[in-house]
Amino acid sequence: MKHFVILAACYLMGAIPFGLIVGKLLKGVDIRKFGSGNIGATNVYRTLGPGPALLVFALDTAKGFFAVTLCRHLTLSDWFVVAGGLLAVAGHTFSVFLKFQGGRGVATALGVIVGLTPAIAAIALGLWMVIVAVTRYISVGSMLAAVSVPILMISWNSMRVPCPYKILACIAAAAIILRHIPNLRRLAAGTEPKFGQKVQPVEEGGDLTNG
Repeated sequence: MKHFVILAACYLMGAIPFGLIVGKLLKGVDIRKFGSGNIGATNVYRTLGPGPALLVFALDTAKGFFAVTLCRHLTLSDWFVVAGGLLAVAGHTFSVFLKFQGGRGVATALGVIVGLTPAIAAIALGLWMVIVAVTRYISVGSMLAAVSVPILMISWNSMRVPCPYKILACIAAAAIILRHIPNLRRLAAGTEPKFGQKVQPVEEGGDLTNG
């Protein structure tokens, strides 16, 4: 029962829709009605600007970090720590508070990796920054950074990463790629928004970026 309660808490922690909350509190808007309709930091940035986006990114990352930190603090096994991390990401992606809709899970997954292997998380974040700077596509940076994590965990022998962590990284990377299928289609069609590009609301109305 104790383990079930802890894992349920990890899911609920991940399910908190900070993108929606920040949009409502700071701008009085439903972020789901703008741009891609996603609640993640990328859509918040394109719609509301860098300040709200950084706040959402930090909060979404914290969800993953605190989920695995909670499990480790309670001295659960590596497998339960991994389950807690995956449930936090699943909570963000399929939030019970949003009728099981949600974001891509990139920031929350980053928080999980920070909690498990900070050095690898730092490398993945650096790789993301370089790719986004070169391509100007956040989605490309997110997918390649996600794939880099299990590769680093498997190939970096000196880290001695536990097997459950490697499995988690593989599952998380696969889930992030699947959640980016719409982005892949837009990339193929040449319609994927680039970093810094403003977006229009899904419904009728003006762009909020400068509002």
